[in-house]
Amino acid sequence: MKNLLGKLVWVIVAVAGAAAVGGIAINRGESINALWFITAAVCVYAIAYRFYAAWIAAKVLVIDETRATPAERFDNGRDFVPTNKWIVFGHHFAAIAGPGPLVGPTLAAQFGYLPGTLWILIGGVLGGCVQDMVTLFFSMRRDGRSLGQMARDELGPIGGVAAMVGTLAIMIILIAVLGLVVVNAMKHSPWATSTVAATIPIAMIVGFYMRSIRPGRVLEGSALGVILLLLAVAGGGWVDHHPALRAIFDHEGLALAWCVIIYGFAAAILPVWLLLAPRDYLSTFMKLGTVILLAIAIAVMQPQVKMPALTQFIDGTGPIFGGSLFPFVFITIACGAISGFHALIASGTTPKLLASERHIRMVGYGGMALESFVAIMALVAATVLDPGVYFAINSPAGIVGAEAAQAVATISAWGFPVTVEQMETLARQMGEATLFARTGGAPSLAVGMASIFGSAFGNGLLALWYHFAIMFEAVFILTTLDAGTRVGRFMLQDMLGNIFPKLGRTSWTPSVILTSAIIVGLWGYFLYIGVIDPNGGVNLLWPLFGISNQLLAAIALCVATGILIKSGKLKHIWITGLPLVWLIVVTTTASWQKIFSDDVRVGFLAAAQDKAAKLAAGTLSPGDVEVAKQLIFNLHLDAALTAFFVLTLWIIVFDMLRVSARHLAGKPVLPLTESPYIPSKLAGI
Repeated sequence: MKNLLGKLVWVIVAVAGAAAVGGIAINRGESINALWFITAAVCVYAIAYRFYAAWIAAKVLVIDETRATPAERFDNGRDFVPTNKWIVFGHHFAAIAGPGPLVGPTLAAQFGYLPGTLWILIGGVLGGCVQDMVTLFFSMRRDGRSLGQMARDELGPIGGVAAMVGTLAIMIILIAVLGLVVVNAMKHSPWATSTVAATIPIAMIVGFYMRSIRPGRVLEGSALGVILLLLAVAGGGWVDHHPALRAIFDHEGLALAWCVIIYGFAAAILPVWLLLAPRDYLSTFMKLGTVILLAIAIAVMQPQVKMPALTQFIDGTGPIFGGSLFPFVFITIACGAISGFHALIASGTTPKLLASERHIRMVGYGGMALESFVAIMALVAATVLDPGVYFAINSPAGIVGAEAAQAVATISAWGFPVTVEQMETLARQMGEATLFARTGGAPSLAVGMASIFGSAFGNGLLALWYHFAIMFEAVFILTTLDAGTRVGRFMLQDMLGNIFPKLGRTSWTPSVILTSAIIVGLWGYFLYIGVIDPNGGVNLLWPLFGISNQLLAAIALCVATGILIKSGKLKHIWITGLPLVWLIVVTTTASWQKIFSDDVRVGFLAAAQDKAAKLAAGTLSPGDVEVAKQLIFNLHLDAALTAFFVLTLWIIVFDMLRVSARHLAGKPVLPLTESPYIPSKLAGI
């Protein structure tokens, strides 16, 4: 009877999920209730985790909980530390959940709600969750090796060197972009800055508490951390309204950039239990608490999604960013569907912390499913806004016009009516001077979240909810930056270890300091350039963020597919092979268009030629001349980096196919580098 009841429950979940997804997909011409999105997401993730993830773990990976993990075998108190599964889950989720699941779906809403929703759900359970789990498993079976090192060990020097150099270069750009987003979120926002600053000492207090004062008391440490975190959030609001304290935490971008650089270096060299793991773990409470609160507010208020299923901008004429629905919806929404950055975390910090292989499914697959749910929440928050308001906030002044009246006239002509008075009233409610042309996705997401919270808990607090959302986004992103810096250190150590073996020792102090300084110096340089020169530097590398992220995911799936083939699991390679083929098609197409498209809003070279023509014609003002020269250089740099990244991917793909063909033909290839079985002595951690 109990077994029958369990099957009945899952049948109900499946039917509810199918009905919700079907309702979202076939609805046309009228608004749709946002509750359908929550229902569809929860049902899809639950079924995928319960059945698909469990099957992969048991039948494909063959997880063995009696095997000692790298955290147990190499426990050194710095990088390899057996850690409670909930803390690892919190760290992993906080590390992977950066700006992507918040900003990407918000920007992609210019195509309508349907493409982003379907890509997040399907891409998440079949692509992103699988990539994270298999990469984590293969790294743990190889002593916590980085993705690039696994490629070199399994494929050989050609594909391996390409993977190591390519992934590290991509990592530098990703971290620099993350740093710029954090700086922009905290700039002149004392609430966000003071709260983020408070999380650092709070994390160290909790780290000491759970390691030295009350070892193993996770619930006590969590309760202490959550209480202090809530006080920090409330204190941030108090700081924001206190003139003297506000001045202390009110800074320009450059000062905040230096703070972020110093913090990144500290997070990379300090023992993982002292700062990184507890801070990410505690940040998860804020992240999940806010997302759950948002889901509850949506369930209570059941707002209508006002954005149409598809807009006229699927042809590539969108005001927010250039490019057609294919391939750019799959590039704009990376995190939330599939993200290569996750593979770096899953082969970086996380495999050095897990105390048992039985936690791989929960941390790898479950952590990504949770992030995908965050992406759905962000999409809902953006699409419950009036479309006219959404486009007024996110469209650049150069597209819709610098004057408010001109902007609303342009947007209304698209069929999305909005008025100047409507935008002025909304800005006053949010405590902002203006909301026109607040590009980047973060402001419109904050407005959407504030509107939902305000409807559920009181419109009189809209300004508070808006600034809380801005602070929430800053905390959300910084956890990805600190974990990324530490992973970058691991990657560089693996690379240098092939030349100087001593530098490859993960926890050797001179290597830790040297490689951390190099990594921070590289992404810190691009961050510095981007902050002091808003028209150049890393800002123009932003278009590479989505492409490089998806290229990195393709590299991770390529390595995983090669290992599956060498492991004699040819019949199961479709679990990584199908998303790999899709990503190869998407990223190659997007890269080609970003380099060679004649549309100046899409192609790097076309945009550079357009700027050069205007410069030669003398039509630019003296102030714009220097800016144009910088833009031309950076557009050519973007094109070169895109070509380098996609070439790296194809080198790895062909090398994986070469090694796989030799293995299937019975010819000699590099042996599998899986560590020998050692029984675990840990239990219940």
